[in-house]
Amino acid sequence: MLSNILDRISFWSLFFIITLLPIFFLPFTKIPVEISKGFLLVIGLSISIVFWAMARFFDGKIIFPRSWILLSGLGVILTYLLSTIFSSTFSFSLFGTMFDVSSFYFILSAFLLLFISSIIFKDSKKSRIIFFGVVFSSILAIIFQVFHMIFPKILSFGVLNGITDSLVGSFNSFGILAGLVIIISIFIFTFFSFSKMMKYIFAFVILLSIFMMALVNFSFSWVILGVFALFIFVYRISFSRGLNSEGKKKIVFSFIPFLIVIVSLLFFVGGNSIGGFLPNHLGISNVEVSPSFSSTMSVAKSALIKDPIFGSGPNTFSGMWDLYKPNMINSTNFWDTSFETGLGLLISFMVTTGSLGILSWILFLGLILFIGFKALFSFSRKNSNNIEIILFFFLSLYLFISSFFYSPSPVIILWAFAFLGIFIGLSSKEKEKGEITFEFLNDPRKSFFVIILLIIIILVSITACFKYMERFASIPYFQKTLSSNSIETAESNINRAVSLYSNDLYLRTYTQVYLLKFNSLVAKGSSLTDIEKADIKTSFDQVIKSAELATQYNKTNYLNFKSLGLAYESIASSVGQDAYDKAIEAYKKASELNPLNPGLKLAVARTYFVSGNVAEAKNYANQSLALKGNYIDALIVISQIFKSEGNTKDALAYGRAALSLAPQDTQLSQYVDSLSIVQNSSSSAVTDKNKENKKTQ
Repeated sequence: MLSNILDRISFWSLFFIITLLPIFFLPFTKIPVEISKGFLLVIGLSISIVFWAMARFFDGKIIFPRSWILLSGLGVILTYLLSTIFSSTFSFSLFGTMFDVSSFYFILSAFLLLFISSIIFKDSKKSRIIFFGVVFSSILAIIFQVFHMIFPKILSFGVLNGITDSLVGSFNSFGILAGLVIIISIFIFTFFSFSKMMKYIFAFVILLSIFMMALVNFSFSWVILGVFALFIFVYRISFSRGLNSEGKKKIVFSFIPFLIVIVSLLFFVGGNSIGGFLPNHLGISNVEVSPSFSSTMSVAKSALIKDPIFGSGPNTFSGMWDLYKPNMINSTNFWDTSFETGLGLLISFMVTTGSLGILSWILFLGLILFIGFKALFSFSRKNSNNIEIILFFFLSLYLFISSFFYSPSPVIILWAFAFLGIFIGLSSKEKEKGEITFEFLNDPRKSFFVIILLIIIILVSITACFKYMERFASIPYFQKTLSSNSIETAESNINRAVSLYSNDLYLRTYTQVYLLKFNSLVAKGSSLTDIEKADIKTSFDQVIKSAELATQYNKTNYLNFKSLGLAYESIASSVGQDAYDKAIEAYKKASELNPLNPGLKLAVARTYFVSGNVAEAKNYANQSLALKGNYIDALIVISQIFKSEGNTKDALAYGRAALSLAPQDTQLSQYVDSLSIVQNSSSSAVTDKNKENKKTQ
């Protein structure tokens, strides 16, 4: 039957998405592994949805689970859509720079993965196929990481640069994956019956995964692993059905999960003395910084006060961080860092989608917990053999909790949705009236509207896939722009990239390329040809136009206005005072979007200083120093301002203050020495003059 063939294609396409996620990448392309996961998701999901819809043409019925979780998921998507529509950065919230995890398109794709998984993986046979596929790919990812850390150069494939880079994404995300493999192995030991050889293999897998988690040294991964291992241990004892020789119930003690609890506790309580031993001994450094819980909540509170209903829009947490970050951040090394997410990915989703988004996510996550645990315990009382329901609920819950308290790579969040979909499909199949069946071929009126709907689904899927591929094709040209050795090559590549996909990152790079071209032509002076003179005008127009387009694409990103200010400042010496005024205006707008950034205040000060407005230059330089008292650049600029006024004494004082913070800076040392010479000369001159006055008297 043709519908069965089409359904099999849909099944295997979805199978390859889920199983290949942790190991899929595009070697020798320099495309980050996170972006390659998006490529796999979009292509595979489009194929799966298209062939599933085509299969419905031939069997004339649509069957999907009757689930409150799916309905609440639809509510999350609608709130995301409304938040995107009302966002001041519509395009950025919709797609981001390149299918960003916080964008509407990514969330829509994740929920489509959830929905189609619940439809396709709804029987035990298919769920076991996907389970063993996940196990195999996870183990392969861990083994590859081991060899990559031993041979980092050989196994980099032009994509993995550092020793802690992984096919999963960040090193901490890899630690979460290793914990997931341990949980799967615990389930196999506790609930499945396998040969001794297989159990030896999985025992080795547990030891290897613990070893890799120890290398990652991510304390949160130990906490969540210990909690889940403890729950499995208690669950097995509480709901075991073992009988002793006298026919009485006996306690089945699960040694493996209990041992994992102890190991997790040791690594967590032991801190760096235990957890840091292996990384320090092997010289592995894993530093990943994210906002604290209090900082995230502080930003969330301010963002919700400004946009209480729909929020600032998906994918705009970095803009909210820049606008509302706490004052104490300037005392750290991350004062000029824009965090894309807060403490956790799901918390960041809630922050940017307003009160409606918060309520929809609370409902969605609450239903997962309620329905999941209800199915978990009712399943045990019935003593069903379908252990896959428990397994996929646990795996999904583990990944969702990880995403709530941490911002993991796309693999983690996508697997959370996929496993939840499989849980929904399996549990709905077990229930009476757990599925909704809609037959339409026997009614011409139903057939007309359903077939139209299926055609729309197919066309939209194909169109969305094509548009993504068009944007994805821009990445190699952008990469070539960054590695170009000549302005002409960079110009050609960035033009191709922008023509395929115009976003603020590309446009800022476009501005820099044409700014280099403009300055190189101006440097030639009177030796310019007529063609080069025309190129100066063209380059000037391209610099300003691209910088302004970047600010229009994302109005909340201060970097876009900083780029515009830098463009005007760079061409001001050739254009005139008006360019300085526009540069100052752009820098001030950037400072409004990131008010606690001392570098932006200093950019305004420098521009005022160069344009001749010393009073305003001093004002903004002092504002910069007030935000960050140990800001070396601000101290130097203030010193230069005093020097221009002839106040060598104060200029020397600020210069010495800067030198005390950077004693190894030879240029700064030479600058301070020159001020000291001038100051000593002035002091000697004053002393000699006083002596002459005394002699005269």
